Amino acid sequence: MKRTSIAVIMMIAGLMPAASSIAQFQRTFTRQDTLRGTITPERAWWDLTYYHLDIRVDPEAKTISGSNTVRYRVHTPARVMQLDLQPPMEISGVTQDGTPLGYERDGNVYYITLVKQQVPGEYNELLVRYGGEPQVSRRPPWQGGITWQKDANGNDFIASTCQGDGASLWWPCKDHPADEPDSMLMTITVPGHLTDVSNGRLRSTVENSDGTKTFTWFVSNPINHYGVNINIGDYVHFGDVYQGEKGPLDCDYWVLRDNLEKAKVHFREAHRMLAAFEYWFGPYPFYEDGYKLVEVPYTGMEHQSSVTYGNGYANGYNGNDVSHTGLGMLFDFIIVHESGHEWFANSISNADAAYMWIHEAFIAYSENLFLNYHYGKKESAEYVIGTRQNIRNDRPIEGIPGLNYPGSGDMYYKGANMLHTLRQLVGDDEKWRSILRGLNSRFYHQTVTSGQIETAIAEMSGLNLKGFFDQYVRDVRIPVLEYMIGEKELSYRWNNTVRGFAMPVEVLLDGEPVTLNVSGRWQRLQLENPLTRLTVDPDYYIASFNLTGK
Repeated sequence: MKRTSIAVIMMIAGLMPAASSIAQFQRTFTRQDTLRGTITPERAWWDLTYYHLDIRVDPEAKTISGSNTVRYRVHTPARVMQLDLQPPMEISGVTQDGTPLGYERDGNVYYITLVKQQVPGEYNELLVRYGGEPQVSRRPPWQGGITWQKDANGNDFIASTCQGDGASLWWPCKDHPADEPDSMLMTITVPGHLTDVSNGRLRSTVENSDGTKTFTWFVSNPINHYGVNINIGDYVHFGDVYQGEKGPLDCDYWVLRDNLEKAKVHFREAHRMLAAFEYWFGPYPFYEDGYKLVEVPYTGMEHQSSVTYGNGYANGYNGNDVSHTGLGMLFDFIIVHESGHEWFANSISNADAAYMWIHEAFIAYSENLFLNYHYGKKESAEYVIGTRQNIRNDRPIEGIPGLNYPGSGDMYYKGANMLHTLRQLVGDDEKWRSILRGLNSRFYHQTVTSGQIETAIAEMSGLNLKGFFDQYVRDVRIPVLEYMIGEKELSYRWNNTVRGFAMPVEVLLDGEPVTLNVSGRWQRLQLENPLTRLTVDPDYYIASFNLTGK
């Protein structure tokens, strides 16, 4: 098919000169971006219900081969189905009810021509055979693919990572976040001296006559595609039980043999994480599948019910504190952050890559909620304010729907500071907690858009938040509180904002707390005494500017 491209230019007025804006925000999209990011007609007519991924992993050849059974429910009659698999992986055959089917490839997309009549309401399945040498991840998890490494004892140490790049890097699937299987079976065959750890619960381990072993894992809940993983190594296992809000939660830990004793001590952090997040967000979302930490040859990732860990059994993030305050060294960043994604990313999942900020903003914010629970509100505020040093304000934290294009990396800490500011607007901490828990109840095991999350928060808070979210999610500018100090008068307004932005802010007027209800129009506050100093509450992520120079 003919390749086309779309030039998308996003200009943020008032942030910088126009030419600079064009250079910074221009991005060219290809037909493949559209095919990956859009609910195409060949995707829209069927609802994914189940996968059975049955593969053999060969560390020596660095290949993956096998099959994926795709079960689905028919919405409307159709003859062509879109599945995704990225080169150099290739589909070698497709059958339905034993009948071979024809297919054509367009880059990362396979169009499969069906023979059987597709009757609305019926459940059907395809068997897709495939194989090849999957892309090698050179910088996991930031670049997707398979990591083929060795541990200190020379054993193979293998892992998959594919957020952003897509699960179709290593297995054929309906690679769009809006549709998730309701359950999934994974049958992974590896060399006999190794162990595979994947999502959900281990159903069986079989020793094969050819010297390999087959591990079968089952996920009984909906799972996002990038959350599916394989982890292969010389693993040993231990576990415990967390007494959570929904009863006993099985916690399993799979680590390299040499790290067993240190892991038994360090992984106690998992219970501290669960206590904090069940308090703030509600019950762990996957009691049926259990909770796992799995050691891997990279820093870590939020794979559903199979959270991966490679942070060196130490606090901080690779030995560093992302908040620059010292408070980040009070907890293991990977255990807290990546496990937090079980709530926001794995249970509540974005319906389009453009809305990935929902995953990252809430879970970057969860780091300071963890501190709030275990150390106090003052410490948690200091932490999240410290992370502002990481914000670039280069482009909006929401991306462009339909193009597999997420927003800026600022979705982490700009997103966290947006939510911290929103907590101030809500005011009551218990109400704020009820909002966070309410989101996890309302959108339990669902895919969502920005609009759904924003509307739900507005409804539960009773606040008009349209301008707030337009400002912090879809614009790069930080609101500026402009003010002028007169003899016994204070004038103030918002500048550098979207149209209609209005937000109250707490300030100190010569040390006295005052709430200013600020809009884009100049307002005046009459004072009893001359004012010498205005100080903005640092919990609000804004800037301020004294036009009088005092």
